[in-house]
Amino acid sequence: MTKIRIGINGAAGRMGQRLIALTAADTDLALAAALEIAEHPLLGKDVGMIAGAGMLGIPLTAELKKNIDVLIDFSSPKGMDALLQRCIELQIPLVFATTGLSPEQTARLREAAAKIPLLWSPSMSMTVNLAMKLCESAAQALCGKDADVEIIEKHHRFKVDAPSGTALKFGQLIADKMNLTEQQHGRRGDIGKRKRSEIGYHAVRIGDNPGEHTILFGLLGETLEVTVKASNRDCYATGALAAAKFLHGKPVGLYGMSDVLELSR
Repeated sequence: MTKIRIGINGAAGRMGQRLIALTAADTDLALAAALEIAEHPLLGKDVGMIAGAGMLGIPLTAELKKNIDVLIDFSSPKGMDALLQRCIELQIPLVFATTGLSPEQTARLREAAAKIPLLWSPSMSMTVNLAMKLCESAAQALCGKDADVEIIEKHHRFKVDAPSGTALKFGQLIADKMNLTEQQHGRRGDIGKRKRSEIGYHAVRIGDNPGEHTILFGLLGETLEVTVKASNRDCYATGALAAAKFLHGKPVGLYGMSDVLELSR
């Protein structure tokens, strides 16, 4: 069987290095390109050595070429526009896993999905996406039942955006089912009693926590909690690789991890 040729953007970062190592170990995949910004100090170095996976014969480069079947992006929002344009020019399917996007960037992602196969998810974790499905079902069942919703997310001290894109996605899915129209980001001082129309978000930044989300549905006298935790970053990397395998050969369009997991069936 012909292997799927994978490109990784943000290859020298923490997630990129794990993707390199796991791609090299996957018999269905072949690492074909590893990309970083033009001024990165490790350009030209073998990416296997950067990732601790041994010599792979693939240098770190800043130039995306048409020698791959699917590109996985774990980088930063500031390079998104150039990346999208290049993928459209070369007609390269894209698994987009970068978070912290502005509303305008989100709109541009959706526009790009009309030109290339594009899989976008605020979390590549398969259990996170399963938890989202469970929370959607809970929200639908509790709509109109006087339930409060609070979302607590925990991440490592280096994460720059808050609340996490995953927490916001949980909130969006729940708000759509329960007709909740307001967001409360933390609480301080005499702010009055809780509004019935809001979702509360609370961001914790601590140590090297790779990601943890707890969604609380609170009624008078009882509480339902849905918690999903990552023990290391491999859950995001393996999810992204599963997404790349899914996207390979798919027609132009916008896909999500729910499609990979067949949760819409």
